Amino acid sequence: MKKYLNTLFVRTQGAYLSKEGETVVVSLEKVKKLQIPIHALGGIICFGNVGCSPFLMGFCAENNVAISFLTEYGKFLANVIGKTSGNVLLRRRQYRLADDPECVVKVVRSVLMGKLSNCRVVLRRASRDHPDKIDKKNLEKVSKSLSWSIGRLGEISDQDKLRGIEGEAALNYFGIFDDLITSQKNEFKFRGRNRRPPTDNVNCLLSFLYTLLMHDVRSALESVGLDSCVGFLHKDRPGRPGLALDMMEEFRSFLADRLVLSLINREQVKETGFKKSKAGAVFMDDDTRKTVLVAYQKRKQEEITHPYLKETVNVGLLFHIQAMLLARFLRGDIDGYPVFIWK
Repeated sequence: MKKYLNTLFVRTQGAYLSKEGETVVVSLEKVKKLQIPIHALGGIICFGNVGCSPFLMGFCAENNVAISFLTEYGKFLANVIGKTSGNVLLRRRQYRLADDPECVVKVVRSVLMGKLSNCRVVLRRASRDHPDKIDKKNLEKVSKSLSWSIGRLGEISDQDKLRGIEGEAALNYFGIFDDLITSQKNEFKFRGRNRRPPTDNVNCLLSFLYTLLMHDVRSALESVGLDSCVGFLHKDRPGRPGLALDMMEEFRSFLADRLVLSLINREQVKETGFKKSKAGAVFMDDDTRKTVLVAYQKRKQEEITHPYLKETVNVGLLFHIQAMLLARFLRGDIDGYPVFIWK
């Protein structure tokens, strides 16, 4: 099992990353601001105008530390990763099974089971945590519709129909999402999912956290030797990490959606921390982005009992555990992919 390591987030515009011995150095205007041993890092995420020396890129690649480059507003641009670990037999197996309709249905069904089950838990926990602030009757109605959708997954073997169930369930889930916001209702109004670019504060938070989540999941998949671009639910498209998007589905509501609600309801983020461009795109200022990053890192350090392993692990380890379980399934070591379902 891969040890959970921290991710370095570099947000300061004009910062430059370089290698010094066995460490990563962050400098600003040629003044050293931070120095971290490579073994203390699991990944590096750079926002906006952040430079990186070729020597450091090679050094990180050799030490399995992925470097991701994002725009200042959190849009993913590129990854620098080292050699894919694992053996070619696993990847060949992955490619064959991704073209096998029966296997595709099996994986898609598991992924959607995890996604919808975790969405349902978010609704139930919200009802439990805020009984006096939420329309419990409406929440229960959507929760029951998700349960019905989950039940239908086992009855259908058509890929397109499975995706149709997902689309309908997601529409119902996000249709009630605004009710889960119990504080700052006027400042954080949610009228539905939008992106590329997000046009309101809530979608800005969701998109940003989904980008961070995608980085972590993609790194975990690559670390066990899987090709993060060849998925089952998300089919091949140039530049799209299909398998990473597949595995993200089981973590979106559990980690990202839940964190967005906490940040808003606890008033850890404020309306003043968001700006809108002339084109209508909403983005966070530096202080708000830092607040979100710190909260995300703290969440990853919390402990949870893994539903399949029955062991206590850090939340940040879940991506690696699920990647290893998926690899075991593709190799044929286990009969199915035990998706992560939040209890």
